[in-house]
Amino acid sequence: MFGRDPWGGSLEISNADSATDDDRSRDLDRAALMRQLDETQQSWLLAGPGDQAGKKKKKYVDLGCVVLDRKIFMWTVGTILGLGVFIGFVMMIVKLVPHKRPPPPPPDQYTQALHKALMFFNAQRSGPLPKHNGVSWRGNSCMKDGLSDSTVRRSLVGGFYDAGDAIKFNYPMAWSMTMLSWSVIEYKAKYEAIGELDHIKELIKWGTDYILKTFNSSADTIDRIVAQVGVGDTSKGSSQPNDHYCWMRPEDIDYKRPVTECHSCSDLASEMAAALAAASIVFKDSKTYSDKLVKGAKALYKFGRLTRGRYSPNGSDQAIFYNSTSYWDEFVWGGAWMYFATGNNSYLTIATAPGMAKHAGAYWFGSPNYGVFTWDDKLPGAQVLLSRLRLFLSPGYPYEEILRTFHNQTDNVMCSYLPLFNSFNFTKGW
Repeated sequence: MFGRDPWGGSLEISNADSATDDDRSRDLDRAALMRQLDETQQSWLLAGPGDQAGKKKKKYVDLGCVVLDRKIFMWTVGTILGLGVFIGFVMMIVKLVPHKRPPPPPPDQYTQALHKALMFFNAQRSGPLPKHNGVSWRGNSCMKDGLSDSTVRRSLVGGFYDAGDAIKFNYPMAWSMTMLSWSVIEYKAKYEAIGELDHIKELIKWGTDYILKTFNSSADTIDRIVAQVGVGDTSKGSSQPNDHYCWMRPEDIDYKRPVTECHSCSDLASEMAAALAAASIVFKDSKTYSDKLVKGAKALYKFGRLTRGRYSPNGSDQAIFYNSTSYWDEFVWGGAWMYFATGNNSYLTIATAPGMAKHAGAYWFGSPNYGVFTWDDKLPGAQVLLSRLRLFLSPGYPYEEILRTFHNQTDNVMCSYLPLFNSFNFTKGW
């Protein structure tokens, strides 16, 4: 049995196939009309205006996770943008319209007093003043300090004048810097609250930058420090101009100002060490400057311990104006600050040595100046510092005995300030 003829048969038309070409064509047209066309096939046809295939196709926006009608998408975006512009416009109007706010309360009297106290240091600045100094009648002054003295010949420009004159006494100046630094360490948040933190830190740095000029601050061991710039003694009847013969604005000083150095001055050196050590804690966030202050403080305290003597010999300018009665209290005071700045126990050992406390006057209960904290007697301040150490850190043996003694003595001094004990004469106050 054979398959289909591959040839396909004869081309001759069979008589049985009687349908005409027209009939076959009509049958094909009916079949095509009855068959459902898909969307692509309909798009091939030339449809009329009313036909489905001739209508405009909708446009869509593919957002990746969802497909939206383009018209709806544009309306949504436009609405959001319009709302944003409207809200921004309303907020701008609210900010621009002035609001009546109650004036801030005036600062209390203690705050006002503190502002004025710090401005005193601005007025006492020596050297090239910053533009924001805040004292309009002060200008650059004594720009040749140190350079005009043939024995020194280095810049001692800067620092603070003492009071009404233009002498720079390093002994009380260093103590002032120590006290300013201590106040910042204890009450930093308070200074910040009244807007004075940056101001007082700037004043401290003005003082410590000058102190660093008064000795070889880059060396580990030193043999001299500057004690004073300028002269105030008029008792010898000298015709040479000095700061008490010539009362004038420091901006007008044009005469040479002598520099006094000392080679045996334990009190001055230890006080300067305390000033730099305390300031190093204030500037601990500036590691480079803080380390520089600590290095200088170490050299000063070492110098003071090795070369025993007072900075104010009899008959000197220092003895006339800021005489130091002892250096033992500075050893305790400076040692305490050195310990706080470095954490080195050797400084705490010096500050808490029983013999040191005895020489410093810790047991002179009958003295009229007992418990009075001044630029000359630092023991009461040192006792408060070390009592603080006992309260917060309690280092224990071998320091506990003298720390407890200082703590008890501090309690007694604080109680003596109360009117109940009649230890001091009080003004009536306000």
